[in-house]
Amino acid sequence: MPISLRNTISARTGGSGTQLLSLNIDLLRNIIFFLFLWRWTKKAYLKLKGRGFAGSTIDGYVSIRRTLYGLFLRAPGVRTQVQKQVNEAITKLQAKLIQSGPGITRHLTLPKEGWTDETVQKELETLANMDHTKWEDGFVSGAVYHGGDDLIKLQTEAFGKFTVANPIHPDVFPGVRKMEAEIVAMVLGIFNAPAGAAGSTTSGGTESILMACLSARQKAYVERGVTEPEMILPDTGHTAFHKAGHYFGIKVHLVACPAPNYQVSIPAVSRLINGNTILLVGSAPNFPHGIIDDISALSKLAVARRIPLHVDCCLGSFLVPFLGAAGFLAPLFDFRLRGVTSISCDTHKYGFAPKGNSTVLYRSAKLRTYQYFISADWSGGVYASPNMAGSRPGALIAGCWASLMRVGEAGYIASAHEIVGAARSIADAVRTNPGLSSDLQIVGEPLVSVVAVRSTTLDIYDIADGMSDKGWHLNALQNPPAVHMAVTLPVAKVWQKFVTDLEAVVEAEREKERERDVNGRKKGEARGDSAALYGVAGSLPNKSVVVELAGGFLDTLYKA
Repeated sequence: MPISLRNTISARTGGSGTQLLSLNIDLLRNIIFFLFLWRWTKKAYLKLKGRGFAGSTIDGYVSIRRTLYGLFLRAPGVRTQVQKQVNEAITKLQAKLIQSGPGITRHLTLPKEGWTDETVQKELETLANMDHTKWEDGFVSGAVYHGGDDLIKLQTEAFGKFTVANPIHPDVFPGVRKMEAEIVAMVLGIFNAPAGAAGSTTSGGTESILMACLSARQKAYVERGVTEPEMILPDTGHTAFHKAGHYFGIKVHLVACPAPNYQVSIPAVSRLINGNTILLVGSAPNFPHGIIDDISALSKLAVARRIPLHVDCCLGSFLVPFLGAAGFLAPLFDFRLRGVTSISCDTHKYGFAPKGNSTVLYRSAKLRTYQYFISADWSGGVYASPNMAGSRPGALIAGCWASLMRVGEAGYIASAHEIVGAARSIADAVRTNPGLSSDLQIVGEPLVSVVAVRSTTLDIYDIADGMSDKGWHLNALQNPPAVHMAVTLPVAKVWQKFVTDLEAVVEAEREKERERDVNGRKKGEARGDSAALYGVAGSLPNKSVVVELAGGFLDTLYKA
């Protein structure tokens, strides 16, 4: 073939190859573009479907406002001033939490020689008697739920027998394995679990919730191939669900719980369900207001849409299962509802077990397997753990088992009668006492142990600080501003004093408002810690300052 002809053919062939490559690149570019467009179109559609046009617009406005305010806080000069105030607040916090003075010695290094038993015991006594809010007198919301000397003594003895026990070695500590299995069986029983149900103990309510969310995520991935998981929960749901979303990459959709009943909106939940939804959540009751969501309606929705439903009973624990037996209204919330697939229950709250005990329950053993971690090819051997921890304290399991066996069903019914009865008495007093009802309102219709109070005429956080001055330790709430009392056995014994002190504090705040009106002065600035923190937090569109303060609080906990 002539060289000239050969060169011509080669040139044409090369040109075709270049054109083909160019076409392939263009095709790939178009595919990527359309995939990107499809992805974001789908996200926009789901957003509009779930939130509606008005809700999506509000969400966008809030997001933009938060971002702009965050940029403002980082501006030169502003940032310096903000940081100065944050540092001052943290310093004040440290002064309050880190006690010093006569009799308090800091131990920052190991002693050269070990102390005698007597020296250790003396120091422990000093630590136990450090200045603190007197939970023993019933002045603390939640925290210590039983506190009886006899039960504490029994728990301490159980601790002593199993101090070195670790359930990771069931052959070495068979008694711990037996007690743990029996704890799960007993708790499954009081929540009316069906045959084949299963569960595990955990270190607390947060871990129980984490495990339930992990199980739902893994179930959706294995059975439906979901790679962008989402869960839907009430905006009053425990913040541990947000932690689960953060840890496990689950998008959290919050649903409003509107007045007057403050239960989660079922139609709003339904609109948010899509192919990525792995879990619905309801509370029985919720932590802020003590409201039980409409679990029956959530169950019907879960069954119809074939989505797992988790009921958070961490706070209700051993109260809600015994409401009916104790003589109170008891809405359905447990495994008797077909849609309920998992429940979290804290045995260390109204089960009266030592702190560090909780349970997560599943309708089937298969659901429980999704929370397991198993490593079959580790050089250290086959490794398997049922929950987040590896080694776990057998002493805590023993303390829990001893508590459940000591109190028994009759004891829990009696406790529910006393605790819920006291909570109802507090709520009735706020509604009917003229010294309280004119300025305070109960949030929703609480059915268990928590009573939340708000006010439209007085600063509720000033009231919280006034109660603090009288020795009471209440929980401050936000969205809406409120405070709550979680009634425990110690609180139930002094609920009348709580009402009397609350009436005095409200009257004092009312008098201050009258004086301001007479003198023509504006409402006074926040005085106490609660009013200062939550008053400021509620007015900030961007919570970065509050996040810094909370981080400073956590740092303070580890400051020796």
